[in-house]
Amino acid sequence: MQRIYGLIWPIVLSVVLPLVAAWFAYPETHLPPGFGVFPPLFVENPPGFNLIIFIALALVEAAIALFLLFPQWFGFTIPTPPPKPAPATLPVWFWIGAALTLFFWWLMWARVTPFGDLVYYAFTPLWWGFILALDGLVYRRSGGYSLLASRPKTLFISAVVSIVGWLYFEYFDYFALGNWYYPNTADGVMPLSHGTVVLLFLIAYSTVWPAIFEWYTLLNTFPCLASRYTNGPKIALPGGLLLWGGFFLIFAVVFFPYPLFWAMWVGPLAIFSGQLIRKNIWNPFTAMAEGNWGPAVLVAIGSLCNGFFWELWNWGSNANPTLPATNPNYWVYDIPYVNVIHIFAEMPLLGYIGYMPFGILVWAVFIWLGALFGFDTGLLKGDQDKG
Repeated sequence: MQRIYGLIWPIVLSVVLPLVAAWFAYPETHLPPGFGVFPPLFVENPPGFNLIIFIALALVEAAIALFLLFPQWFGFTIPTPPPKPAPATLPVWFWIGAALTLFFWWLMWARVTPFGDLVYYAFTPLWWGFILALDGLVYRRSGGYSLLASRPKTLFISAVVSIVGWLYFEYFDYFALGNWYYPNTADGVMPLSHGTVVLLFLIAYSTVWPAIFEWYTLLNTFPCLASRYTNGPKIALPGGLLLWGGFFLIFAVVFFPYPLFWAMWVGPLAIFSGQLIRKNIWNPFTAMAEGNWGPAVLVAIGSLCNGFFWELWNWGSNANPTLPATNPNYWVYDIPYVNVIHIFAEMPLLGYIGYMPFGILVWAVFIWLGALFGFDTGLLKGDQDKG
């Protein structure tokens, strides 16, 4: 019971703290505007472009890019990669997934209805098809290992966790005054009932965690990449500092939603990871303390890779304004200061960096729930039970 309490209280506090802050930040309503509207809609226009903030963030992202490209400049020793396993035959689910991906990609972008109202439901089968295709590639490249083939229970649980985890993340977006929102869910835009739209969103949320985990396992099938960040500086992050720093950020963002727009990508990550460290539960930062940055870096890169497809397919589903809106899951960003340079995406160019800490957060949430409920959270073939 003490272990359960030790795991739960920081997360409960992370939910309560923004509400407490909102009581004072919004003395008339005690809640931010738009709070509780689901799916979230437009709240208000954020501050416009700021060159100084844009340059500062661009420099940070350039430093991260240099680290990823040249880790030896940052104290890493690049080891000789292990041999690549003999490839297996592409499994049948790869072809099923590829067919689903291509068909629903076409349907969502073409925005035609030769299949009745199927176009309104394209988002989730597109993404589950993509997850199956990624899993099939992992199976081939690893010589017969993949989440679906070897850890189907883990893959299924990750889909359930994904629904809960993304709802948790959407909750924080209310306090940031809508870094993103879903305009196609406004009244009169879609010929779907509100209940149907809510159900579609909850089902669509099941794809987030599995997709990122598939990318992580796929990146680990490239020996040069899998070993590239395994021998670096040993940096032990202080769990207590992370935990309380995360609490401070999610409290402060309610009062300063625009200057701290980035905090919703960092605050929850600090809280989950800090408490896992304090409880001596393995997480990507545990490996970093031993000099192995691979888990943290590869899940971050995997999330970034997946983000490219999220943004591309989302953009294409609404790119032609002469066609009716058919994707209820379509989202738009209202990020302050840097919401410029959109390349086939609603996401501004510099905004992609948010996918990297989000990928680590996805795994941290999964590990936390694994420790709470006792399920295995290992993702790779050689992983021991990390639950």
